[in-house]
Amino acid sequence: MNRLISFFKDVSKEMRKVSWPKRKELYRYTVTVLLTVVFFAIFFAVIDLGISYVIRTILE
Repeated sequence: MNRLISFFKDVSKEMRKVSWPKRKELYRYTVTVLLTVVFFAIFFAVIDLGISYVIRTILE
C-alpha cells in the first residue's frame, strides 16, 4: 500500500513540473491536428478510389 501512495505522490510532483500549453497554443495545436487528419483522410480516400478504379478496369 505504501508503494501505491508513494507512486501517486511522485506522479503529483511530476505533474506540477509539466509545462501546460496556454489556451491559444492549445487551440493552434488542435486545429493543426484536425486539419492534418482531414487532409490525410481525403488523401487516402482518393488513393483508395484510384486503386479501386484501376483494379476494376483491369478485371473487366
